[in-house]
Amino acid sequence: MMYNSDSDCEAGVDSRSPLIIPETYNYVGVFLALHCNLRCSYCINRFGELDCSRPLLSGEAWVAGLNRIVSRGDLPITLQGGEPSLHPDFYEIINGIRPDLNIDLLTNLQFDVDEFMERVTPARIRREAPYASIRVSYHPESMDLDKLLFKVLKMVERGYSIGVWAVAHPQAMVAIAEAGEKCSTLGIDFRTKEFLGGYQGKIYGSYKFAGAIGGRTGRRVECRTSELLLGPHGDLYRCHSDLYGGRQSCGHLNAPDLQLSECFQECDYFGDCNPCDVKIKTNRFQEFGHTSVEIRFAEQTEAGGASGV
Repeated sequence: MMYNSDSDCEAGVDSRSPLIIPETYNYVGVFLALHCNLRCSYCINRFGELDCSRPLLSGEAWVAGLNRIVSRGDLPITLQGGEPSLHPDFYEIINGIRPDLNIDLLTNLQFDVDEFMERVTPARIRREAPYASIRVSYHPESMDLDKLLFKVLKMVERGYSIGVWAVAHPQAMVAIAEAGEKCSTLGIDFRTKEFLGGYQGKIYGSYKFAGAIGGRTGRRVECRTSELLLGPHGDLYRCHSDLYGGRQSCGHLNAPDLQLSECFQECDYFGDCNPCDVKIKTNRFQEFGHTSVEIRFAEQTEAGGASGV
């Protein structure tokens, strides 16, 4: 990805142009905060060298930047983390985003749901999609299922588009099966996500590119993303691996003349990919076979000519 960069930009820049999301993009991920109020042993948010001492982007700046976006009804702005509700301006951000921009929320739901329902209407986070707009992560080793489902059911009854998702970790399969049965009885949408990464010497997950995870290979590659990923300081990243690894960002949400590109870009980190970037999964239409990042290797580039698209 190529971006015009100005990492010091904040709200109040008058010359900012609209931020048009390319048709090839499948996801807009806004990481409001990377810290979390849970400590799950298998958490995939490996922050690496990311500088967490920098202050979070203010709610005012988030709203100003996100409201530049020109998107489509089927491509929401997904607020996530870590735990997004830990941002001090969480509600100001949700309610400040333009009403025509759809919002999804990924959360562990450890916040006060009564306050949430007072401050955010069901219609604000609801759209036509084959899955819930509020997707709650259930982690058996860190959460009380009954307390969680009490909160979820409360929101379901108030008309919120909400469901529960659990990571299918090998050591939690019994607890996850029990959670699925309880959700079915209560009429709560329950789904599982594939566990990604290593456990007891085995690598779990379905990946499109052999050798993409497990350690840098030195192999020359070019990558092209299908996602707009924004870190907690408003910086843009090519992939989850760059975001969590604290690598150089490729722009800032509030840079005045920010533009997104669909070009392949050289990458020196093949082998150190984040599983989220290279797993084979469904796209936002629930069509299987998608990966967040497309990778082509040196021999493909040499055979096919120029790298720009």
